[in-house]
Amino acid sequence: MTFSVGRPVAKPRTAEMFPGPGFRLSDCTSRVDADLVRGMAAFDTPAISDQLNRLYTMSSHIRPMTKWDRLAGPACTVKVFPGDNLMVHKALDVAAPGDVIVVDASASTMTAVLGDLVATKAKHRGLAGFVVDGLVRDLPGISALGDFPVFARGTTPIGPLHRGPGEINGAVSVGGIVVHSGDLVLADANGIVVIPRADVMEILTRLRERSVEEGDYVAAVAAGNFSNAWVDDVLTEAGVQVPLGNSQASAE
Repeated sequence: MTFSVGRPVAKPRTAEMFPGPGFRLSDCTSRVDADLVRGMAAFDTPAISDQLNRLYTMSSHIRPMTKWDRLAGPACTVKVFPGDNLMVHKALDVAAPGDVIVVDASASTMTAVLGDLVATKAKHRGLAGFVVDGLVRDLPGISALGDFPVFARGTTPIGPLHRGPGEINGAVSVGGIVVHSGDLVLADANGIVVIPRADVMEILTRLRERSVEEGDYVAAVAAGNFSNAWVDDVLTEAGVQVPLGNSQASAE
């Protein structure tokens, strides 16, 4: 068998980066009003999650990295290639004061997405904090900022590259929840919830109405004045035989 030898054929370049899908940025065109943000920040995430039918809460693997764990603000979304954080740096210029930078790093454990310098710059810009579906580093330096919350999956000393690609203010998936630019992000020691920006007013109205209704009940429970008879009602309706016990008793 013989082979003809001709000119070598150059390998096609398949790892080039192109502007467009996967490598682009835009401004946040619609943010939740600051008064609504302040109103929502008065409630904790379990109450908010209940009003969202328990479907808009991020994975508990994303948790507070700092002692300061209260966070509320419109989302500036960032999608990065695992191991890179070029667009996280650029997000500092795109986000507005009060925004939460929400980073979709595909839950990568390759490198940190940000460290103390990025966090320090973000605080100087008046940003509310970070939520990262990935890792961070320089935790002592971040913690030294005081009232600047950072939520992430964990830490690593390995730093990222700064090449791209990535996107800013596109839809991202963070902790199992789709987040759009301008959605309202709220977080505390319990976890992180996301309210679609179009629904914030409705959810806040329901929360305020519910808080009035629940106030008396919470006070009664705190005083030991409650009954679990409702549990027996549910069991009985389901056909479960319920023996008599102190569940039927109600403290006076």
